[in-house]
Amino acid sequence: MDRKEKWDNMLVSAKEMLEKARDGHYAVGQFNINNLEWTKSILLTAQELNSPVILGVSEGAGKYMAGYKTIVGMVNGMLEGLNITVPVALHLDHGSYEATLKCIEAGFSSVMFDGSHYPIDENIEKTTELVKICAEKGLSLEAEVGAIGGEEDGVIGGGDIADPEECKAISELGVTMLAAGIGNIHGKYPENWKGLDFDALEKIKNATGSIPLVLHGGTGIPEDMIKKAISLGVAKINVNTECQLSFTAATRKYIEEGKDLQGKGFDPRKVLAPGCEAIKATVKEKMELFGSVGKA
Repeated sequence: MDRKEKWDNMLVSAKEMLEKARDGHYAVGQFNINNLEWTKSILLTAQELNSPVILGVSEGAGKYMAGYKTIVGMVNGMLEGLNITVPVALHLDHGSYEATLKCIEAGFSSVMFDGSHYPIDENIEKTTELVKICAEKGLSLEAEVGAIGGEEDGVIGGGDIADPEECKAISELGVTMLAAGIGNIHGKYPENWKGLDFDALEKIKNATGSIPLVLHGGTGIPEDMIKKAISLGVAKINVNTECQLSFTAATRKYIEEGKDLQGKGFDPRKVLAPGCEAIKATVKEKMELFGSVGKA
C-alpha cells in the first residue's frame, strides 16, 4: 500500500461511531475546524480522551482554508503525523448540493446536505441522489429538516420546529443521520430563548425510528437539556461558537498582558498557544458532557 492509499483510508465514515453512540446512549461531538491550530487541538484532545470525533467544515471555512482538497491533505497528514488512532470523520457542515459533491470528490469521509430551505419534494429528490453516491463510496450523509435558527456562514435560519412526517420521509431515503430543528440555534442563545422542544424531539424520534439524530447549535444549551436530548436519540452534537469564544478570550488575555512584547512572544506559535489550550479544554469539557470519553 503506498502512502496515498494509506492516507485515503485513515478517515472514517461517521456511520459506525454514531450507531455505537445511539446504542450506548452517548453522543459524538462535531467540532468545527477553522485552521491548522483548531484541527490539531481537537485531534490531540480526542486521542488523549480516547474519544471518536467528527471534524466539521463549513463552506466558508472551506474557502478560508484554500479549498476542500487542502483540508483533506492537512487532516490526513495530521492523523499520520500525530499518530491519531481514534476514529475521525471529516464532515461538510451545512453543505449546498454543489459543495456536497465537491467534498465527496475531494476525499471527505462524511457530508451534510442541507436541503431544509427547499420545498420538501426537492429536498427529497436531491437527498436521494446523494444517498446513492455516498453509499457507493462508503461515506456517511447527514440531512436536515426544519431550519436551525441563527446564522451559520451567512445562512440565517429562524429556528423552525421540524415536521415529524417530513423527518420520516427523509430518514427513509437511507441517510446516515438526521438534523431536525427543535428550537436550537447557531451562535449565542438570546436571553429570551425558550429552550429545546422535547415534545417535538420525541415525536421526531418516534417517526424516524433508529436513525441517529443530530443537534446543531450545541453552544450554550444547558447541560441538563443536552443530557435529555441524548436520552431521546441525539447521537451527534455540533459545537463551534464555544471554541471560537474560548480561543479568542485566551488570545486576548495573552495580548492584554503584554506577553507578545516579551522576548520572542510575538512568534505566532506563542501567540496562538493559549488559544489552542483553551480549545482543548472546551473540547474536553464537551466530550465529557456528551459521554464519548473512552468510547473509541
